[in-house]
Amino acid sequence: MRKILLPTIVIITASLLVIRLFYLQIINDTFKLKSENNAIKIDYTYPERGYIYDRNGKLLVANQPSYDVMVVPRNVKKIDTLEFCKLLDITRAEFEKKIEKARTYSPMLPSVFLAQLNKVEIAAFQEKLRRYQGFYIQKRSLRDYQIEYAANVFGFITQVNDKIIENSDYYIPGDLIGRQGVEESYEDKLRGQKGVRYIQKDKFNREIGSYKDGKFDTISKQGEDITLTIDAELQKYGEELMINKRGGIVAIEPRTGEILALVTAPSYNPSILVGRQRSKNYTKLYRDSIAKPLYDRGLLAEYPPGSPFKILTGLIALQEGVIDETTTFTCHHGFSYARGRFMKCHCHGGVLDLHRGIYESCNSYFSHAYMNTINKYKNPSDGVDVWSNHLKSFGLGAFMGYDLPTGRKGNIPTSKTYKRIYPNGGWRSTAIVSNAIGQGEVLMTPVQLANFMATIANRGYYYTPHIIKKIKGDAIDPKFRKKHVTTIDRKYFEPIISGMFDVYNKGTAFGLGVEGIDICGKTGTAENFAKINGKRIKLQDHSIFVAFAPKDNPKIAIAVFVENGYWGKRWAGPITTLMIEKYLRKKITRTDFEKRMLEGSLKSQYDKLLPKKQQDSIFRRKDSVSERKKVRDSIANAKNPKKGTAKDSTKTR
Repeated sequence: MRKILLPTIVIITASLLVIRLFYLQIINDTFKLKSENNAIKIDYTYPERGYIYDRNGKLLVANQPSYDVMVVPRNVKKIDTLEFCKLLDITRAEFEKKIEKARTYSPMLPSVFLAQLNKVEIAAFQEKLRRYQGFYIQKRSLRDYQIEYAANVFGFITQVNDKIIENSDYYIPGDLIGRQGVEESYEDKLRGQKGVRYIQKDKFNREIGSYKDGKFDTISKQGEDITLTIDAELQKYGEELMINKRGGIVAIEPRTGEILALVTAPSYNPSILVGRQRSKNYTKLYRDSIAKPLYDRGLLAEYPPGSPFKILTGLIALQEGVIDETTTFTCHHGFSYARGRFMKCHCHGGVLDLHRGIYESCNSYFSHAYMNTINKYKNPSDGVDVWSNHLKSFGLGAFMGYDLPTGRKGNIPTSKTYKRIYPNGGWRSTAIVSNAIGQGEVLMTPVQLANFMATIANRGYYYTPHIIKKIKGDAIDPKFRKKHVTTIDRKYFEPIISGMFDVYNKGTAFGLGVEGIDICGKTGTAENFAKINGKRIKLQDHSIFVAFAPKDNPKIAIAVFVENGYWGKRWAGPITTLMIEKYLRKKITRTDFEKRMLEGSLKSQYDKLLPKKQQDSIFRRKDSVSERKKVRDSIANAKNPKKGTAKDSTKTR
């Protein structure tokens, strides 16, 4: 048996090798194509990327022609380097660096020498291209932005890096790819399919025609157009309202989960990341570690939600049966929850029921409700986990599954959280009562705030927020049509909504309403701490506001977060009102709010976050400007004395 086994293995192995070689060399021409690569030039044709439209059919992003100067280092002969550099506006050092980089990649394969030139930049070079053997021009298309906003929604286009090339069968050096925003999320749809043409060369490296009569050639296929859920005018208005402020605005259509506006502030004009200056501009944006214009606060920033969270505290307490609409608690302008521990409250005090507790935003009421929820269970760990599971049914504490490539989970604590914080045990509801009012360990992103507001508007369900409305020739992901139902019974939402309605009528947002629009909302203020020079410093509180409208058959749910914005009604509240009116009526009647929000600035608050040297520089500039103004005014007064000048200046002093 052993004598037969070895020869049999050898024969079988040899037979398999012969069959494989026959297949590769005779049947499958692609292997031959690769083996003859030195005698074949591969010419790529790049399609236009798909266009991007807003929900109303407005064109947002189109394309413009672009030209890359390509080089095959082995074919580069003696050229007039001085003339070459002058035509392309580069230095001799840059020329040598780029040639060396291309040679390192491959002396025989083409690579990008200079990317993203426009028609004007390439024209003079193209006239003299025949003088520069080894160089050729590759036509591509770049984005042509029709608007100057929504940069965080779109993302940008950049060249593929080595890692992407290694992990992909599609991309080659010099190819462009979408990064961030919908350009990244829908790259496969937007990019299209590039065409390939194989050209035969003779022994003198001259082109002699198509290889195999074009048997392997393919034509390019244009990228698919996509329609976004974004309302371009609402997006633009939101970005205008957030000028000289930091934070985010997220607006959602409750009945579909479609994102109407996704604002991050500060932002930038998307056009600056197109063309030869793209790299320089991107570096500038990336290095701004203070304002962080590349940081999408609407999706990434995790904040304590503050008082809007009381809505969830109330819903869970109702579901758990520890309160009802008539349950009252007494507020002594604060809540004493342990010996020497007192949580202040800014409501009017006295005996409050659920309705009044909501519209006056009473800390005491919801602290009682929260503690009753936890204390319902024999073990506080069990109580916290029940509370946590209710919150997770709203999509909190997890990635939401929306169709944008970036995001954060926020944080909803569980019993594991407190076992880690208190390893020796002994913790009770009093130790974690700050969760009741959206402080403590609770963190949420603005998109989570907006989504939970959409869930309230729907009386207990939501659709996964998404930014794609339509793909030409294709269907959107069915997960965006799936209804997510919370663990809270529908009947408990009505008393909460009633209280939110009176937030505008007689509560903490009194005076922010718009005649004829029934808005339900909730103000919020979140404490804000930061490390400055190694110390934990209390900074100005964040301003928060959530709302939906109209009260019945709601069309928009919104969350506005303004960093260092004092309290909810001061900045976030008016912005919320303006955004709602803009979307529902396409015009503004509260021009008093509009003027204040458009002209208002929180820059002085943000300057406090700068390193001390920069702060001193800013203060010196302010002082010098002030002094120069005083000098100019005194000169003007001396030349043109006015009646009452001396008296007025005495008042000033």
